[in-house]
Amino acid sequence: MSHMITRLVFAAALLTLASCASVPFDYPKTASTALPPSSDTRLGETDAIWEQTHGALSGVIGLPDGIDALGARLRMMELAESTIDAQYFIVKKDRAGALFTGKMLLAADRGVRVRLLVDDIFSPGVDQAFSLLNSHPNIQVRLFNPLSRQSFKYWSYLVDFKRVNRRMHNKSFTVDNALTIVGGRNIGEEYFELNKSVEFDDYEVLALGPVVDEVSAGFDIFWNSDLSVPMEAFRIKVNPQDLDEWREYIDTQRAMGEQGIYSQAINSSLLRDIKEGKRTPLPAMVTMVTDTPEKLENTIGDVELATIARETGRRFRAAKSEIIIFTPYFIPQESGTELLEKLLARDIRVVIVTNSLASTNHVAVYSGYRRYRKQLLRAGAEIWEIRAEREGGENAWGHNPELVTLHSKASIIDRETIFVGSLNFDPRSLLINSEMGIFIESDYAGSGLATAIFNNLNRVAYKVDLDERGKLRWTYQYGEQREILKKSPQASWGRRFMARFYGLLPIENQL
Repeated sequence: MSHMITRLVFAAALLTLASCASVPFDYPKTASTALPPSSDTRLGETDAIWEQTHGALSGVIGLPDGIDALGARLRMMELAESTIDAQYFIVKKDRAGALFTGKMLLAADRGVRVRLLVDDIFSPGVDQAFSLLNSHPNIQVRLFNPLSRQSFKYWSYLVDFKRVNRRMHNKSFTVDNALTIVGGRNIGEEYFELNKSVEFDDYEVLALGPVVDEVSAGFDIFWNSDLSVPMEAFRIKVNPQDLDEWREYIDTQRAMGEQGIYSQAINSSLLRDIKEGKRTPLPAMVTMVTDTPEKLENTIGDVELATIARETGRRFRAAKSEIIIFTPYFIPQESGTELLEKLLARDIRVVIVTNSLASTNHVAVYSGYRRYRKQLLRAGAEIWEIRAEREGGENAWGHNPELVTLHSKASIIDRETIFVGSLNFDPRSLLINSEMGIFIESDYAGSGLATAIFNNLNRVAYKVDLDERGKLRWTYQYGEQREILKKSPQASWGRRFMARFYGLLPIENQL
């Protein structure tokens, strides 16, 4: 028996070593950096004129609607003349992903240098497609902290958990080092509201000016990291001539006219308004903050390396009157709860908007949040949970999804500072993964966004509070509609059961 145990332990050790050794981190790669914007390009000229006029102020335009967010990316790639840099947690093989990467391909055909960096955990079945893209002489694709390809891909989670558990959650898209998009969206149909059954409520910012250089510098840190592996290192055989099928797909989308998603996106109402001068960027001081790959290579919980968590905490502690938190996943843990309690004790208003049990796409995360909910309510926090049933009729694509889930990651401090980025308020974002985002200093934008939020909360969310017996209560009051419920609204019995079950497991630090 002891010999069998010894053999099993030895076999497990060999598998662990094989998993580590089969990831080609030592594959040769050439370091590269963002190219400075050139006034010889159309976007570079726009950037130069902006900076001459506004100096240290960047310009921002909000992208709350998926059709505008996809359209902005497609249009930026059509205008690209020098470089495209894209950094994402997820890129999916669906219509949105095909359009996004297809436009990259067409830009590369024009001589544009394309760098695509994708985390290697939740983009299933993309190896062949990424290798094919990478075969283009002007396109480089790299996977961040990749899993082993020597066996079943996710076997790495069993034999190399400490490494593969640390993920790059950053999201940015920059063209000609002159325009950038930062926020919470991945590249996939649901993030652009193309999914006909569930709508992901997300938010991003389109920016130009000095902040673009900061975003590009952050991209370069991850691109040149030891954890970033060139796609060619995996030696996947492809035929570059197959790229023609990708080009034909884009041509087909263009030929579909007004009914095609390409035409709808590229002619969205926001893009029309920008083209006609009806919508212009808001000047503001904007600062980009990012974690670095070093965070992922060191011990979980090293606060010194949790750059964006520290900066967010510092700004929260400096608040004078109000903090509004928009997050799909909210697990403050004891440290975060204590911070919010101290703010509330100073008469700082704290408003938290997050998913309900019915609207969340991660029940396990909700189970972590619910254990802190009463404590925060007793301290005076205002908590709103998103209704799962979508209101408002057809979206801009002409779809009418029945369900909605919150995916926006934003905060407003004193109605003067707005944070938009990839950061969720949970242990995984704060301590395990890398994150990024921008802080926008503008009382005009902060007041406007806060007002818009409070004007719509009654329509889209339940107010959660405690009744006279200290029991949880959910209230929905909009127009003539009024509901008062004593248990998680709109959630099935199965979801309630799973939330309790997950709550029994010692997994909170991984959520």
